[in-house]
Amino acid sequence: MQDLFAFLFSKQVLLGLFVLSVVGFIGSLFAIPFLLVRLPPHYFDERHPRTWMENHHPVLRLVGLAVKNVIGLVFFMAGVAMLFLPGQGILTMLIGVSLVDFPGKRRLERKFVGQPTVLRTINALRAKFDRPPLTVHPS
Repeated sequence: MQDLFAFLFSKQVLLGLFVLSVVGFIGSLFAIPFLLVRLPPHYFDERHPRTWMENHHPVLRLVGLAVKNVIGLVFFMAGVAMLFLPGQGILTMLIGVSLVDFPGKRRLERKFVGQPTVLRTINALRAKFDRPPLTVHPS
């Protein structure tokens, strides 16, 4: 137990966590705006169905779905970590939730994005890139 404690708080592990934190912060500064600007304006609108890889082979669609869910979980967990570390935690968690498939996901997304501060921030970012604002319509 003492060896594990010594390992976890060694200079190499702490330096590695610091580097990972800096890389995650810088990566989130580029990845989050990149993804939010490319969403269609009606992405969070319940009246518009979402289709993903609809015209692809079922095996390719299943593999793509699995990869998308894993990437979504990584984004969500990174967002949770960024609540305590430098980074855009809430927006990163939003991207993660948007990628993962689970029952009630669209309702949760609408509630999350429908918060005035979050929606205002996203739409201000979209306006900088001449993209129309996101619309959030309750079901």
